[in-house]
Amino acid sequence: MKREDDFQTRRKHLADLTEEQLEERFWKLAEEIVDPLVDLAYKNTSPSIERSVLMRMGFSSIECSGIVDGAIERGLLGKGAGHLVYRLAKEKDMPIREAGLKLAEGEMWEDVVAIFKGGAN
Repeated sequence: MKREDDFQTRRKHLADLTEEQLEERFWKLAEEIVDPLVDLAYKNTSPSIERSVLMRMGFSSIECSGIVDGAIERGLLGKGAGHLVYRLAKEKDMPIREAGLKLAEGEMWEDVVAIFKGGAN
């Protein structure tokens, strides 16, 4: 079965557009497609994404799991595990690595909860 060529019919609404107008239309439509994905990524995370971020900060897989599990238990995962480590280090004037290790060992979580006001920040 051969498909009937209807290209000319389908392109009528685009026929009078200039190259610049076509390019502008393309990017507008591309944004409409991508915006919901960007919004979803911005508003949502997962334990595996947060472990990945921590690994890029130099923590081992086991250390990452401890930090992410602690964040989940306290309802802070949405703040970003790396962000939790960074803010703790900044607030307590300590190296990021040290702050992360403390959290991985179950320490200093009360400070993180206070910094983020129980997840409200």
